[in-house]
Amino acid sequence: MNCKMKCWKIAILVVVGIAALGWVVMALWNWLLPELFGIREIGYVQAMGVLLLSKILFGGFRGHCGGHARWHQHRLENMTPEEREKFKSGMSGCCGGKQKADETGE
Repeated sequence: MNCKMKCWKIAILVVVGIAALGWVVMALWNWLLPELFGIREIGYVQAMGVLLLSKILFGGFRGHCGGHARWHQHRLENMTPEEREKFKSGMSGCCGGKQKADETGE
């Protein structure tokens, strides 16, 4: 149950973060661009569209990890078996901990 609550909190924080980022884009656009270039002001939904368009044009949709997955794979390959096991047991704390307990019969 604790893992589900943590996942919901993270999901809510992501949604709030994206909403706040949209507001920041709108505020900066409306503060700078009409004064500098004579472009009209935009609304919140348009700011979210600009944010999505910039993600498509400049960021792409490579997935969540991008280059991080290769870095983690390289790091895991350079670990000793003991370090790898310690790392895996530490990572199973949130959602994987219950599965390990079930496998051991606890």
